Amino acid sequence: MSEIDALKDRLESLQAEALAAFAGAEDLNGLQGLRVHYLGKKGALTEVLKGVGKLAPADRPVIGKFVNQTKQALAVALDAVEAELAVKAKAARIEAERIDVTLSGRKSGSGALHPVQNGLDELTAIFSQMGFAVAEGPEIEDEFHNFDALNIPAEHPARAMHDTFFLKDLQGDDGQPMLLRTHTSPVQIRAMKRFLAESGEPPLAVVAPGRVYRCDYDVTHSPMFHQVEVFKVDRDVSLAHLKGVLQHFLSAYFEKEVAIRLRPHYFPFTEPSAEVDIGCVFCAGKGCRICKGSGWIEVLGSGMIHPNVLKSVGIDSEEFSGFAFGLGVERMVMLKKGIPDLRLFFENDVRFLSRMGVAK
Repeated sequence: MSEIDALKDRLESLQAEALAAFAGAEDLNGLQGLRVHYLGKKGALTEVLKGVGKLAPADRPVIGKFVNQTKQALAVALDAVEAELAVKAKAARIEAERIDVTLSGRKSGSGALHPVQNGLDELTAIFSQMGFAVAEGPEIEDEFHNFDALNIPAEHPARAMHDTFFLKDLQGDDGQPMLLRTHTSPVQIRAMKRFLAESGEPPLAVVAPGRVYRCDYDVTHSPMFHQVEVFKVDRDVSLAHLKGVLQHFLSAYFEKEVAIRLRPHYFPFTEPSAEVDIGCVFCAGKGCRICKGSGWIEVLGSGMIHPNVLKSVGIDSEEFSGFAFGLGVERMVMLKKGIPDLRLFFENDVRFLSRMGVAK
């Protein structure tokens, strides 16, 4: 057998083998592999063509024509099989992605406000209904509004680095150190100054909710928490007015009539000052573990606005007086909902949030 006949036989055999392989391909990836195997640069057809160089020059055009016919046959077969496999792949994908519209839809739980935000809104709403205007202030404060204007002396422990987050290398316009406010009381100063600039003189009644920051973290303390500051300034405001507002507010918040008492205390920004206790909402004043057997639970600090605080904003303390009190939102929510650990508010435990109605 001549060399040209041998090459023709090899090409015919290769073509038959390739066509059978193409027909048996199961998917497009497999077909692509066969294309490379037979028609690639290092494929089976290339190996057969290496023998063309040994032919006589007169025989090379003959075998070249036969090679082209083989390539054409394989290309046509590949295109046909590829089209068929593409149709099958599309059908399989459609079937796999098919949605049964008769099935029930997926149900997602309804969301709710976080218990702290819910408590903040609830507390603010009670005071708004009592006629107190809502005011806000910056969380980054200077020492004047956070301490000086509130009659807090320079040696007071609250000014220490271990109690207050001072902001390094940040100073106010007057060169004062800046800090994360430790209470919402600075809003009292800003609100009174703004009101006086707009209206000239009291009366004014304000509720100021917001975040505050202190260097503390345990079962009952957090470095970031929420407070509500409430104050009223007018002529002839007395402790009796303060107690009446507290009685109404606490009964409205706990949704029942609660007993309250005021115990003498000291706060730099009020004089006289008083801690406010309520009859234990867990044992109705009989004495339990929560109230440590006393029948009373401390809830907030209060008092008559110190004359020096009024003086710092330009209000005549001989003509006007006022009361102020501040409360921790998390503590109030804990008491109302029976939550034992403050840290539960910030840990995002789904079990806790589900019980509080936030996650389902």
